[in-house]
Amino acid sequence: MDIIMPKMGESVSEGTIIKWHKKIGEEVKRDEIIFEISTDKVDTEIPSPVDGVLKEIKANEGDTVEVGTVVAVVSENGSAPVKKEIVEKKEIYEKKEPVKEEKSEDKQATSSGNIIDIALPKMGESVMEGTIIKWYKKVGEKVKKDETIFEISTDKVDTEIPSPEDGTLAEILVAEQETVEVGTIVARLFTGGGEVAKKRETKPLEEIKVEKKKEIKEPAAMHESFSKVVARDENKGGASGFYSPLVLSIARKENISLDELRKINGSGLEGRVSKKDILNYLETRKKQPAKKETIQEERKTISYQPAFSNDEIEKIPMDNIRQKIMQHMVNSRDTSVHVSSMLEVDMTRIHNFIQSHKDEYIENEGIKLTYMAFVASASVKALKEFPLVNSVIDGNTIIRKKFINLGIAVAIEPSGLIVPNIKSAGQKNLIGLAHDINDLAMKSRNKRLTPDDITGGTFTITNYGVFGTIFGTPIINQPEVAILGVGSVVKKPVVIEADSTDTIAIRHIMALTLSFDHRLVDGMLGGKFLKYLKDTLENFDENIF
Repeated sequence: MDIIMPKMGESVSEGTIIKWHKKIGEEVKRDEIIFEISTDKVDTEIPSPVDGVLKEIKANEGDTVEVGTVVAVVSENGSAPVKKEIVEKKEIYEKKEPVKEEKSEDKQATSSGNIIDIALPKMGESVMEGTIIKWYKKVGEKVKKDETIFEISTDKVDTEIPSPEDGTLAEILVAEQETVEVGTIVARLFTGGGEVAKKRETKPLEEIKVEKKKEIKEPAAMHESFSKVVARDENKGGASGFYSPLVLSIARKENISLDELRKINGSGLEGRVSKKDILNYLETRKKQPAKKETIQEERKTISYQPAFSNDEIEKIPMDNIRQKIMQHMVNSRDTSVHVSSMLEVDMTRIHNFIQSHKDEYIENEGIKLTYMAFVASASVKALKEFPLVNSVIDGNTIIRKKFINLGIAVAIEPSGLIVPNIKSAGQKNLIGLAHDINDLAMKSRNKRLTPDDITGGTFTITNYGVFGTIFGTPIINQPEVAILGVGSVVKKPVVIEADSTDTIAIRHIMALTLSFDHRLVDGMLGGKFLKYLKDTLENFDENIF
């Protein structure tokens, strides 16, 4: 039975494998974890759909592959064949100095072990790639099951990837700080009871290269000239001539010539050109002026820039998480026409209710009653009243969803943000929503979210008020069309009417901000939605909630 990379959400096109929990040849039970994938929101364990034997692993830890790609094969009957050892194949394939036509290849001479490919896992719905931050093991070192092998970085969190089994790290294919696509094989693990015995087998170099190219799954549609230059550069001195499918794809898309590609200085393993390298090259190329006058003008501009010594400034490289967040925010800005509306809500009635009943709910329900549960409940009612806010845009078509999956933004230290969602929120009362909000927060911070938790959201609430922020303008969580920002509840003097007389009183006030996509939600709809929220919260009735 083929095991495929699952679809993790509406906009997901690929995933990264961060860990294999089973080795080739091992038995697996139905619902037993086979491997773990990573998305931009969560690390997720994938169970086996059947009882059987893991026959083949087609995507290594660290590999980024498209949704629907076969990553493994489980044989429901019989046992799995022993794969050949390829510990030395990489050294032959990437050898820098000229080589003779005949080279030797090491292969496994014992039948007591197998090779597990370790691929880069998918870390979220929109994640296409990941960065190896650190290798905790060297080639040839022993590894225990669940012992950390390497660490990867996503736009949300840095994650340590453990070994799926006991074994020996046979090969490292991706260097530290190198960014590769989800599903890319980053290492190989030899498992089994015996040591890896090396048997010299004479094999033509070209045959080894062909096998290697199949392993890295070079796209069939890649231009023939790129394939030729890869083959030619492999036998050159200097930096590695290996170009990943991702780099080659970018080169073709951006019309980078083969000569240009060879001139790019690679920062990856053995001088490989990484995605970061080629994107930096493109950015530099765009900035290069075409005319001498432009160069002179730029020099004039630069000359007016203040000069700082190294003692006066600190240059901090942007980590992968922050880079990804930056990219997602820019994408949302460029996709949706953002408009924000804000109003203030008198939360005094709800504040008093919470203060009077907080101990009761902790004792009876096991939850801490917060403003967020009331805002969530009011949002569900507002979405039912104005269902167009619970929609997405697909080209020129509006897809109005009849279910409400309420996204709750959760801050993860040190700098991440994750948005799990409450499924079928429209069918839950206030206490049910309070339980779900608490559960999602705990699961997010303990990295126990499932793929279902972070996919399929229809409307998001972000509570920046927990940090004391009074007012903000949140950015829409694509592909949704609106997001609600919740500010801190503060005491303010306000004018109220009592017995037909205006008077000033101290009230608990909260600012609510609705950022909406003006392509679909206009000012009238956004205003009505916010006003409905305000009325619902201010007229809270503890007897009917």
